[in-house]
Amino acid sequence: MDLAGLPFTRAALHAAYAAGTPAAAVAAEALRRAAAADDPGIFLDLMPVAALAAEAATLPPFDPARYPLWGLPVAVKDNIAVAGRPMTAACPAFAHVPAEDAAAVARLRTAGALILGKTNLDQFATGLVGVRTPYPVPRNAVAPDRVPGGSSSGSAVAVARGIAALALGTDTAGSGRVPAALNGIVGLKPSVGAVSTRGVVPACRSLDVVSVFATSVEDAWAGFRAIAGEDRADPFSRPIAWAEPGALLTRIALPAPADLHLDEAPARAAWDAAAVLLPGATAAPIAALLDAARLLYDGPWVAERAAAFGDFAAAHPGALHPVTESILAGAVRFTAVDAFRGLYALQDHRRAAEDFFAHFDVLAVPSVPCFPTLAALAADPFGPNARLGTYTNFVNLLDLAALALPGRARPDGLPAGITLIGPRGSDAALAALGMDFAARAAASGKAAAA
Repeated sequence: MDLAGLPFTRAALHAAYAAGTPAAAVAAEALRRAAAADDPGIFLDLMPVAALAAEAATLPPFDPARYPLWGLPVAVKDNIAVAGRPMTAACPAFAHVPAEDAAAVARLRTAGALILGKTNLDQFATGLVGVRTPYPVPRNAVAPDRVPGGSSSGSAVAVARGIAALALGTDTAGSGRVPAALNGIVGLKPSVGAVSTRGVVPACRSLDVVSVFATSVEDAWAGFRAIAGEDRADPFSRPIAWAEPGALLTRIALPAPADLHLDEAPARAAWDAAAVLLPGATAAPIAALLDAARLLYDGPWVAERAAAFGDFAAAHPGALHPVTESILAGAVRFTAVDAFRGLYALQDHRRAAEDFFAHFDVLAVPSVPCFPTLAALAADPFGPNARLGTYTNFVNLLDLAALALPGRARPDGLPAGITLIGPRGSDAALAALGMDFAARAAASGKAAAA
């Protein structure tokens, strides 16, 4: 079989395997695609051809029911441990070789996945733009003059470029959703604690989530189901109960006009086109939810980043990216008293979220309010990053689940998407609604092109 044109989706790959295609051939094709992309910013480490072929040879007999990710090439963000491969968190001085897989990576292998390599990121997962790295910046898969989104930049681009079928990212403030939106793919951000973060370099350990990138909701869900589950060795792991995606949510909220903060006319046009694909949705004030976001970077949670890598930075002066360094410098101003006041404020915000989701099953928002150019970010390293988090920063703080997915493209041709947000444990319900929305968006696009 000629693999060059084969979509790296779970259905297409498993059909190829059922027809006799060797896993080693797909692994080699994935590495060929990585080389053909000619983008040194995507991967910080790639498995050698021989090593990946040897890994493919150890797969059990093809059985997609038992091994749902059998033979799928998967990329892993370089703040997640892969045994025997270098891990840097995009900081060369931090480089080391873990002896064990992160819990999520171990579950990927159990499900039959092939680990393709480690992807670039905003250093120590601190950023939403994807350019805060000392390595080459990954090029946005759709618009090379625009930011790729972060912090999981390389993972999103690897999937969008068709190099990996799935990719793991992490998400604290939106790092699993913003790069998905800016590269036109799906980003599934699970409920906090649903996937173990053991073996992940923390950003804000109390909020960090391992996320999944894919080109469809179905594939993202398959990846999530493979890595989800309680891990008693991770004190932040929390069990949740869910069924498989089923009945559609019907009580859908959209931001009231006063809470619709879109910086660009094309973004507004794309949002309007997406909103009509959510039948029965009603506008509701969400200021109480958006206000919670200020705690993440203007409150004591930024000090949690100092708890994560402040000691390393102190022992390695000059090792951090300048923007990461400035964020860390600001973190130390917070006191223990500030931390408790922040916790009290967060409880108020969480009560407001509980009240909101007592009336609605899901909140649909624009994934991002803008699509910054690299030039704009060079002129202002902080402003565009902050704006990208408008509809993402509050989600983990409020213990919510989220699913970012593509909508209708903007009038200027750039990707645009929506994010579905629900209470903890709503992961499957969001996936079901996401599948329905994706089908409606595809049908709408075909009708518009006809």
